[in-house]
Amino acid sequence: MFIDGSWVEGRAEPIQHIHPASGEAIFHAPNADRSAVDAAVTAARTAFDDGPWPRLPGRDRARFLRSIAELIRSDAANLNALLSLDNATPSSFVGFYQMGAEYPADLFETCAGWVDKITGETYPQWEPNQPFTFTTHEPVGVAAIITPWNAPMSLFAQKLAPALAAGCTVVAKPSELSPLVSLRMAELIAQSDLPAGVFNIVTGPGDPVGTALVEDPRVDKVSFTGSRDVGGSIAATVGARIGRVSLELGGKSPALIFADADLGMAVGIAAGNAFLGLSGQVCVCQSRVLAHDAVYDEVVAKLVGFAAAAAFGDPFDPKVSAAPMISTRHMRRVLGHIERAVDDGAQLAVGGGRAENVSTAGNFVAPTVLVDADNSMAVAQDEIFGPVLCVLRFTDEDEAIRLANDTRYGLGAAVYTRDVNRALRVSRALRAGSVGVNSWSLQPHAPFGGMKQSGLGRENGQAGVMEYLETKTTFIS
Repeated sequence: MFIDGSWVEGRAEPIQHIHPASGEAIFHAPNADRSAVDAAVTAARTAFDDGPWPRLPGRDRARFLRSIAELIRSDAANLNALLSLDNATPSSFVGFYQMGAEYPADLFETCAGWVDKITGETYPQWEPNQPFTFTTHEPVGVAAIITPWNAPMSLFAQKLAPALAAGCTVVAKPSELSPLVSLRMAELIAQSDLPAGVFNIVTGPGDPVGTALVEDPRVDKVSFTGSRDVGGSIAATVGARIGRVSLELGGKSPALIFADADLGMAVGIAAGNAFLGLSGQVCVCQSRVLAHDAVYDEVVAKLVGFAAAAAFGDPFDPKVSAAPMISTRHMRRVLGHIERAVDDGAQLAVGGGRAENVSTAGNFVAPTVLVDADNSMAVAQDEIFGPVLCVLRFTDEDEAIRLANDTRYGLGAAVYTRDVNRALRVSRALRAGSVGVNSWSLQPHAPFGGMKQSGLGRENGQAGVMEYLETKTTFIS
């Protein structure tokens, strides 16, 4: 762990990392306790209150961020390999932009570009002889960033880069299920010679490590990506002291496929997200496929055919295209969701159990397509976080919009149609933070975040940096 400019040993029993593709223990990660968290927060608090970082000219902070970006790029091959060791992301998919090292490098570079471009405003005198008024934006203070296991490299940078750009000091806590690549990024950040205490990282389970971090009153802001239940608990804890919080809490994103859509493209994006790469363990996975009645059967047939493309095994095998579930516990949870869906009346078109003919003893679940489901069923409402698609039928545009919005989540959505007027009309009506039209993307310069119970705040671009700033109004007579 890295605390106050120095590497320190974990103070609790090391965490054994079981690789999800093999079921074998491959390394031990350091494990913090409450005293380590206290030391990290103390270092960050001191660095913010008394150190140079929040007071540096923006161009100087930008130089540090650009240096970190270059360090990440120079270590890209190593980082990408560590990602496959961490959570079994197939090496064949690590090269995809948002999954590999290029995306976090671009995040640091993009945030560096915003450092000297976020400015305040001046206001005319309200009446003669009234004060001259202007605003400035100042760093919120000490930020705790808590990242999940599914994208430990990308989401680590997605939170850290804007926090540093804003002038905050940081304590990071990656998931105990995938700490390796975050610790390597910490080594690279240490090489950038940030002032001591500006960046700190502690590793360990949510309780006690994450709990201690969230409960510490010296932490001014918490940024968390993870489950809705944990996010709600964090919001309650931080909110009780009127602290700042940003939350990205997952989704149940719909893919609306109209009769005039390019069905091959639509199915390729939706099924590719769910069945390949991280096998649906992605917050923006288009896990509800809403297909127009005229093309419903064809969409289902294409989804079933696509499911056969998933290849399981050693993530370093270039032929492998689909990841296992992150843990045995999570695999059982996903299989339990499928079993309940069938009990509720949904029909299995393909899949439904563990993947067969796999060369390794990992937590692999077969790509699963459920049909004849109702939008009120748990499988259509709960975030399953696995290779499971439920396919719903609609007859007209209004019904498609109603079904799409009938969820407590609002992270992402997609519209597949050749009619540009319909695309714009439907995308406006969808209650989601990001909407793809015949596409899907996540970009370092564009805001990302959710509506409804998918979270609070935005990441990436100017909006992401603003999440770590407070606005101050100054009056001068």
